[in-house]
Amino acid sequence: MSRAGCSACARAESRLAEILAEYGLTTQVVDVDRRAAEGDAFPRAEFGDRLPVVLLNGAEHSYWEVDEPRLRADLDALR
Repeated sequence: MSRAGCSACARAESRLAEILAEYGLTTQVVDVDRRAAEGDAFPRAEFGDRLPVVLLNGAEHSYWEVDEPRLRADLDALR
C-alpha cells in the first residue's frame, strides 16, 4: 500500500522490489488515493495513516518501513 509523492513509500517500494526479486517474486503496488478515487475507499481508510504498508498474502506484514529480517523469514517459510 502506497501513496504518490510519499518518499518513505518510494524507498520501501524500491527495497521491497529488490528483496522480492531474490525470491523470483514481484511487487503489486496499490496507491490508496487512486483506489479511493476509483470508488474503493477501503485501502485508504484502513492503511492511509500507516503508509507504506506491506501485505504478504493479503495480511498486513509491516508498515512505515520494510521489516526485512521478518519478511525474509516469512518468505523462506513459504518456500
